[in-house]
Amino acid sequence: MGPQVDPVPEDDSRPDSADVVIIGGGIIGVSAALFLAKSGVSVALCEKGYIAGEQSSRNWGWCRRMGRDPRELPLIVEALKLWPQMEELTGTDVGFRRSGILYLCENDADIAHQENWLKIAGDHALDTHIIDGAAVSALMPGATRSYRAALYTPSDGRAEPQKAAPAIARAARRAGAHILANCAVREIETTGGRISGVVTEKGAIRTGTVIVAGGAWSSHLCGSLGIRLPQLVVRASVMRTGPVEGGPDNAAWGRNLAYRKRLDGGYTIADGMLNYHHIVPGSFRYLSDFLPMLMQDWRMVRLRAGMDFFTGPFGLKPSTDPDQTVYERHRTLDPVPATARLDEVHRKMEEVFPLLKGVPVLQRWAGFIDTTPDAVPVISPVQSLPGLVIATGFSGHGFGIGPAAGRLAANLATGDSPIVDPKPFRYERFIDGTKPRPTTGV
Repeated sequence: MGPQVDPVPEDDSRPDSADVVIIGGGIIGVSAALFLAKSGVSVALCEKGYIAGEQSSRNWGWCRRMGRDPRELPLIVEALKLWPQMEELTGTDVGFRRSGILYLCENDADIAHQENWLKIAGDHALDTHIIDGAAVSALMPGATRSYRAALYTPSDGRAEPQKAAPAIARAARRAGAHILANCAVREIETTGGRISGVVTEKGAIRTGTVIVAGGAWSSHLCGSLGIRLPQLVVRASVMRTGPVEGGPDNAAWGRNLAYRKRLDGGYTIADGMLNYHHIVPGSFRYLSDFLPMLMQDWRMVRLRAGMDFFTGPFGLKPSTDPDQTVYERHRTLDPVPATARLDEVHRKMEEVFPLLKGVPVLQRWAGFIDTTPDAVPVISPVQSLPGLVIATGFSGHGFGIGPAAGRLAANLATGDSPIVDPKPFRYERFIDGTKPRPTTGV
């Protein structure tokens, strides 16, 4: 069962039309809805389950610039300007704190890797720098293990995934957006070669613009329009502990270990390296697209074969009920966490931080991360289908970048001046012969 998410009351009515319809109630979708509504655009957001029910509430909660692919850096710089405004924009403390993030280095190779990122990042590195072992220890109170060095960004931070997207959705509603939960989009309609509306389980909505911000579902949605979007998902597992005194206030990533302090005083803990990919028909459909990434990061992905290939949400026959679409049958993706792996990570955390011994693990959960062949998102209009904008494939980087990514998607939907140059995120890079260049981040 996923983490408990702050509730967002449902709208009582569905509009007959809207300037923009957004499919997906994660942090990207609700952020786009907020900025569209605040600019006077009529917008309806359709979420098949509940707001932030999938990866937007299941991630680590990091808001980081450090270690990102250079193509994402201008956008995360803008996001980190927006995060401090979130409490004022939403009327809710979403837990954003500039508590700093560490990438722990165990050896010379690790240090060289992080120094290379600093060179690539250039001016976008801002306050990121290498610190020595003594400085690392000072930032990890209670730790009994020392590290050679770390890449450290004091201005990076954290926020609460279970609070952020719901708070933004409520703010979007106050600004005039229709937020329709438990409202699956069954079909995207076109007329004369352009977007003309959507058909939801609660009725049709006429519109000239649709933003597909459906996370793991985006490739399936685009495929129904004949749009080939190479996207696969990996399963990532997370746990949270009860409150503990005396530990570090920041977040850190190391080999097989990642943590961040929570607003409630506990820690979110995860494996820093390993995720799982469940083989589905799309695994073969997009094999050539993802092969470069798989060859580069083969130690970080374990393949799993099973009935998901046939009956899972992305399988051959994901829905057998003729009265329900796959989106209605699978309201909220709630994969089983890798419990044994999380137990191992917890033991390692207790070895590094003995103060965690005896602190209860309150919950374990998993989520499906939507990935692209180069681990860089698509935030882009589709040239072959006017009125369609895609905002997906955030590859585990979406929460921290979410407010700015949603704003960029809103800009592209209305033709306004974009918050950053959107060229690095264009959809056509996957169909014009461009070779995927996997991220240079962690």
